[in-house]
Amino acid sequence: MRLLRSVALAAALFVAPAIASAQVEPIVGDWYGTLAAGPTKLPLVFHVKADGSASVDSPAQSALGLKATASFADGKARLVLTMPAAAFEGQLSADGKTLAGNWLQGGASLPLSMGRTPPAVAPVKRPQTPKPPFPYRAEEVSYVNPASGLKLAGTLTLPPGQGPFPVAMLITGSGPQDRDETLFEHKPFLVLADALTRKGVAVLRVDDRGVGGSQAGDIKTVTSLDFATDVAAGVAFLRERKDIDPDRVGLIGHSEGGLIAPIVAAKDPRIAFVVLMAGTGVPGAQVMRTQSHDIAVASGAPPAAAEQQAQLIQTASDTVIAEPDPARIKPRLIAALGEKGMPPEAVEAAFGRFASPWFKTFLTLDPAVYLRQVRAPVLALNGDKDTQVSAAQNLPAIKAALADNKDATTLVLPGLNHLFQTATTGAPSEYLEIEETLAPTAIAAVVDWTVAHAAKAPHKHAD
Repeated sequence: MRLLRSVALAAALFVAPAIASAQVEPIVGDWYGTLAAGPTKLPLVFHVKADGSASVDSPAQSALGLKATASFADGKARLVLTMPAAAFEGQLSADGKTLAGNWLQGGASLPLSMGRTPPAVAPVKRPQTPKPPFPYRAEEVSYVNPASGLKLAGTLTLPPGQGPFPVAMLITGSGPQDRDETLFEHKPFLVLADALTRKGVAVLRVDDRGVGGSQAGDIKTVTSLDFATDVAAGVAFLRERKDIDPDRVGLIGHSEGGLIAPIVAAKDPRIAFVVLMAGTGVPGAQVMRTQSHDIAVASGAPPAAAEQQAQLIQTASDTVIAEPDPARIKPRLIAALGEKGMPPEAVEAAFGRFASPWFKTFLTLDPAVYLRQVRAPVLALNGDKDTQVSAAQNLPAIKAALADNKDATTLVLPGLNHLFQTATTGAPSEYLEIEETLAPTAIAAVVDWTVAHAAKAPHKHAD
């Protein structure tokens, strides 16, 4: 699933790396353990090399290869991460097979035991993933975005019959994602497409640029505005098909997709309906600050450490926004965050992506500008445990921007996270553990509203 690009920062400022001892041979190799942070359980893997360099993997957070240094003396091992700022200290057992100690981060000390044996991996259960045979047709399609010249590929599911059918185009969140918005073997767009098509609404879901059958181009330079042209090209493709009603083409966007959908609908008055699943209502700089704070709290960080983390994000965002020259963004970030105690390599690891055109645009782009121009019916919904796009911050802003829209609904779904799963804390670390791909309440809310609005005659637009 494509999420809003979040920066995984420590709940404390940078901790200076330890000087690696040359005597690390007893702990060289791979170590496996599980960190219990409140209700959240995070599998961790340490990779220690003979030269004292090391790395840490947190598979549940899709954080792999985090740089670290290792040292060993008097039977005790110490592993210090560059970013996030954290450390592990543990006692090596007599047989050299276990390290019993503590994970230190954000002023907290949590017990952690690491062993040499990889844990048994239980089969991942995803009971909602649709299985064939299906009572509808699925067609592999492709088309070219004239704005970029790139070919985009996807799947169009069509209800039984000749049509013409109403259709929903699904728009993924940030980061390269496939047409099913796959994350941790969850396939939320496949689940949603199946539910909608069974109810008579055709669905187009598409691989992002550079994923699956879609061409990449210069992916490093693109922004949300470029991705909006990909969606517009998909809409044009659908309207040319005889089995699709050209006046009943709607958009369903998740996360960044919930930002892109209004951009497209604002420019295209023929869009029939819009669904925003955890879409943003305020500029990205505000989203990022709240996101970093909420994820830290949900992950067990003390309130003061969470606020400190949010302030780091704010400093980085303000620095990027204030610098008009892209070539000077990284040097300014290094200088600004260096004043907070972060060395250049830590700034690069945590904030290097802030210098990209995508981030610069995301931080400054105001969704309200586009939402105010949308005249199509809109459903905006979010889970109250979403730590990536806060419902409390964004839904009121969306509602205010849609004040002049005669058919706009905002909906908070209790107990659901950013992926619309039933969650405990809402922390991203739970996404892997939860078997549910989409909560039934979320599916019903989106499908019932979409079916009702797709069945209506095309709405009339104000001149």
